[in-house]
Amino acid sequence: MASSLRGEVLNLYKNLLYLGRDYPKGADYFKRRLKSVFLKNKDVKDPEKIKELIEQGQFVMKELEALYFLKKYRAMKQRYYSDINKTN
Repeated sequence: MASSLRGEVLNLYKNLLYLGRDYPKGADYFKRRLKSVFLKNKDVKDPEKIKELIEQGQFVMKELEALYFLKKYRAMKQRYYSDINKTN
């Protein structure tokens, strides 16, 4: 059980690290924060608590994805619909 949780934690860390490349405050800032959060919880041994932390990390991952999609949408909207607003 512990090895599967370890794999999940490592996978979560890798995914968050990948998503952090485009973070608005910079990849270095995100990487430092991510590392500090994971190191803060490195001594947690309770499997239930680890599962809660994994769920929290997955929530953060979804929020980051939503942030990036929104940022992309706004950029595309501004690029393609700015001409319509100027003519009106």
